[in-house]
Amino acid sequence: MRIFRSCAIGLLASVLAVAQRPTGNTEGFDYYLLTLSWSPEFCYTHPANPECGSGQHHGFIVHGLWPELRNGRGPEYCSHTPGLADPTKMLDLMPDAHLIEHEWQAHGTCSGVSADAYFENIRRAFESFRIPKEFTAPRAKLALTSLDMKRAFESANPILNDSELIVECQGAYLKAVEICLSKGLHPVPCPAVRHCTARMLHLVPVH
Repeated sequence: MRIFRSCAIGLLASVLAVAQRPTGNTEGFDYYLLTLSWSPEFCYTHPANPECGSGQHHGFIVHGLWPELRNGRGPEYCSHTPGLADPTKMLDLMPDAHLIEHEWQAHGTCSGVSADAYFENIRRAFESFRIPKEFTAPRAKLALTSLDMKRAFESANPILNDSELIVECQGAYLKAVEICLSKGLHPVPCPAVRHCTARMLHLVPVH
């Protein structure tokens, strides 16, 4: 009986150890990807999302600050560490509490810093760049090329250049602008640039 009990305890300990083990790669990352989503495009297909509710008039919002690897997709879901005690303090940049929690669990837990420090980094990264004024709250549909979009961001932010920017599209519509950053949150060349292949990029207006 004593042997059986010892084996049972050992098996339970093994099960608990597996259950508590981080689900992602915890070996680190090479750079951050600051992803600025074009909210009107998201809201066009997700009108019931809190980000898109009545009275909300967002242009670019922060989707996330993602730890990435030079040779491929970065680690995700690295631990079960709780996120922010007060997520509402990030709603001005990430206007959906579920998005804030998701970004912490999926990406922030792989950053190697606390939740408070991770979201402070998001704010510091976002506030270190200027959104071109023509994209702050356009009331009419815009059409431009991906290169035009990059040039606008470079003009508003002289520290940026083509190699540090990625324009993401959904078909012919703008989805996001991404900026590659060092762990110290300085712009760095993107290891693998993904180009939007649309000849002309359309921006759903802010309503």
